Amino acid sequence: MGDQPTFEDIAETMKRAAAALRDADVPFALAGSLATWARGGPETTHDLDFVMRPSDSERAAAALEEVGMRSEDPPEEWLLKAWDGNGVLVDLIFGPSGLDPDKVLERAETISVMSMELRVMALEDVIATKVLSLTEHSVDYATLLVMARALREQIDWGAVRRRTAGSPFADAYFVLLDRLGITSEPAGRDREDTGRERVHVEVTTSGEGRS
Repeated sequence: MGDQPTFEDIAETMKRAAAALRDADVPFALAGSLATWARGGPETTHDLDFVMRPSDSERAAAALEEVGMRSEDPPEEWLLKAWDGNGVLVDLIFGPSGLDPDKVLERAETISVMSMELRVMALEDVIATKVLSLTEHSVDYATLLVMARALREQIDWGAVRRRTAGSPFADAYFVLLDRLGITSEPAGRDREDTGRERVHVEVTTSGEGRS
């Protein structure tokens, strides 16, 4: 598909895709690395992810085709894909790793992202899906550690532990986080029990004002 898309390419595609899904009345949440960036995490040059219900995925793909993107039906049974003309790949995820898409959408939060009010996947669900997608043949904690360090105060670590319980890769991840002093709450303790509130960060790209 040519050169690697830039963050600006991904941001532009995000706005076009989100507007298309909204206009088609498809319930969705911004997911993946861009969901962490929207709260102050690092920029991403990887795929653009949206999560939705299985029953809405075909309609979502059609909505992206309407704005000029090329849809693709991959062999994986938990997502559809669409390519934008600038080389950005959009993943339409209806089977997030280990989680119920209905509950993921319920837990999503409304955040201003580049002057658009969007439902954004909860940080706990973003971390959980990335941990639960790890396998013996694909184990990379680097991105997960960067996310954890950048957003540690916004994450309910007790919720992440519960949603990833039983995964040996989650066990290893939390050993790293605990030993590095990144987690600030004991295992099993909920954010709501501490009385602390989640912090929201509004992020804009250069040249755009705050909404």
